[in-house]
Amino acid sequence: MNIIRFLSLAAVISVGLGAAPNLLVTDAFAQGREMNIGDQPGYIPDDEELSPEFKRTAVFYRTTEAPGTIIISTSERFLYVVQGNGRALRYGIGVGREGFQWQGLQKITRKQEWPDWTPPPEMIARQPYLPRFMAGGPGNPMGARALYLGATVYRIHGTNQPQTIGSAVSSGCFRLVNADVTDLYDRVAVGTKVIIRQRPEI
Repeated sequence: MNIIRFLSLAAVISVGLGAAPNLLVTDAFAQGREMNIGDQPGYIPDDEELSPEFKRTAVFYRTTEAPGTIIISTSERFLYVVQGNGRALRYGIGVGREGFQWQGLQKITRKQEWPDWTPPPEMIARQPYLPRFMAGGPGNPMGARALYLGATVYRIHGTNQPQTIGSAVSSGCFRLVNADVTDLYDRVAVGTKVIIRQRPEI
């Protein structure tokens, strides 16, 4: 959400893990909605009802990754927490819009309840109406919780726009409804491995 904008550059962000995210612009947008909607600071939704396909659920999931690993599938609009024994907990997410998608390997380096929001200059240039700072709370676009990814500007966080789940709408962060990001926050620890993929493994 508070993101440095990458256009068609092959630029990468240097991270403490030594694995830099790779920005991608692909045909993934044909596979899901892209929403032309800006942030709405101060907006508090009446409810967080999700479409059935994006509700949190346990699923069969084949992977060699260790239990506890987070795997984000941008094209599917899902975040998985590996449970072991061929199972995972799956959450519906909102992802980066065209020009703001990326993939890579990160770790959760910090966790924050009701995070404050300081939109970077690049975001303010695109959305001049945004506040320069907003304290954490129900109307904050960062939502109820935030999990910070490596040394990047990207986060897994909540949202005050639940209607955007399942869409390509953000500036590179991954958003969940507040109930789901709170559930995720309580399940994972600082140091958790996070894999961001453009497409699921075959």
